[in-house]
Amino acid sequence: MSPQKIGRVVAWVTLAVILVLSLVPPGARPITPFPHKLEHAGIFLLNGAAFGIAYCGYEWLSSFGAVVFCAGLEVAQSMIPGRHARLSDFFVDAIAICVGILAGSILVRTTRRHT
Repeated sequence: MSPQKIGRVVAWVTLAVILVLSLVPPGARPITPFPHKLEHAGIFLLNGAAFGIAYCGYEWLSSFGAVVFCAGLEVAQSMIPGRHARLSDFFVDAIAICVGILAGSILVRTTRRHT
C-alpha cells in the first residue's frame, strides 16, 4: 500500500474518531492524563498530518475544509447537553490541523526528492 493510501485511511478514520468523541455526552468520553488543550492539539495534528500525506498538493483545500470542520464541531457541541463550544478549542484545533497538513505534505515532498 502506498503512503498516500495509508494516509487516506488514517485521515478518515481519525476524523471519524474525532467526530464521535466530540459529539458524545461528556461521560462517554475517555479520560486521559494529558491536559485538555494538549489532547486537542495532538489528535488534530495527527489528523492534519495524515491528510497532508494523503492529499499532498491540495493543502489549501484541505486546510479550508479542516477549518470549516473545526468550526462545525464547535457549533455541533453547543447543541449537546453537557458539552461546551469554546473559541479557544476552535483555535487550537484549527491551528493544529493546519500545521499537521503542512507537515504531512512537506514530509511527502521531502521523501519524493530523496527517492
